[in-house]
Amino acid sequence: MATDFDRAAHLAGFEAANAAKYQAADLGAKLATRNPKRLYFVGQGAPNKAMAVVKYWAERVSTALDLRIYYPAEFVNQNPAALDENTIVILGSHSGTTPETVRAAEFLRDTPVTTIGITQKADSPLAKAVTHPVLYGETLEGYTCGYILVQALVSALLQGTDGWTLHDKIMSSLDALPAVTADATEASDARSVEEARLFKDDRVIYTVGAGPCFTTAYVLGVCVLMEMQWLHAQPLVAAEFFHGPFEVVDQTTPLIIFLGEDPSRPEAERVVRFCQKYTERTMIYDSKDFAMDGVDPEVRAIVAPFVLQAAVDRFTARLAVWHNHPLSTRRYMWKTEY
Repeated sequence: MATDFDRAAHLAGFEAANAAKYQAADLGAKLATRNPKRLYFVGQGAPNKAMAVVKYWAERVSTALDLRIYYPAEFVNQNPAALDENTIVILGSHSGTTPETVRAAEFLRDTPVTTIGITQKADSPLAKAVTHPVLYGETLEGYTCGYILVQALVSALLQGTDGWTLHDKIMSSLDALPAVTADATEASDARSVEEARLFKDDRVIYTVGAGPCFTTAYVLGVCVLMEMQWLHAQPLVAAEFFHGPFEVVDQTTPLIIFLGEDPSRPEAERVVRFCQKYTERTMIYDSKDFAMDGVDPEVRAIVAPFVLQAAVDRFTARLAVWHNHPLSTRRYMWKTEY
């Protein structure tokens, strides 16, 4: 298994998303003129959590929009009452074939809501099922590419509905994000060698994040360590850590803690202080350690979860080598009926 990071390939994977983000922003600005009342996010796994970052910041500024996020199967089963012409639903799926997400898009065809599909290809079932497909092209960087399009769209929407003042800074910072994530990956390569060696024999790993950086803890824990390495990983919300989870911590407990620059940072810092006192097996990834060249200072906290994800990618790549278990290996996914 190769562990080398290919910077050129990484950057190339963002080219379509970088171009499409202007289409996404134009769509958001257009939708703002229709006086929307509700914005719902629908997706599974990593797309769901990437949209949760956007929702976090939207909730801090918007009084015009009711903002909610759903897993698609639960969304269809719940069938929210307010699916009317004043509702916008953004659905995300990297492949565009995620059965539950496609079903949610098809379910919404019989309602007057405006649907937006964030995915790779125009010929995918999701793209065909929505009012507005917004595409980032075939890429291995779908997690962050999808975020870029959702962030651009919602930023423009908020500019129109709530006078959001950061839109231009968001757009220029998104321009820089591919290189910033590449920088974070390269900067973390050396530490990943030792960290992967130290964690290679663990079958249980806890990942912790606060606020929007819980997204990073979740994606690492569920979408990588569980799905791709078959480990017993448990993502934890820092604000809940001292209401049960901290009782499992002893000198043998491995934890990976993510610190961002948003208002929830003190909750993560509190977890760090506790864990450094009671275990020597703590990995800390802090967005303040990365320069983020080209990202506006006011936007650093917004993109931090994705910079942290790029930083920890070298750890998981090297862990896969120790386990002789490629990150592409699956036991059930795409192979059995489920």
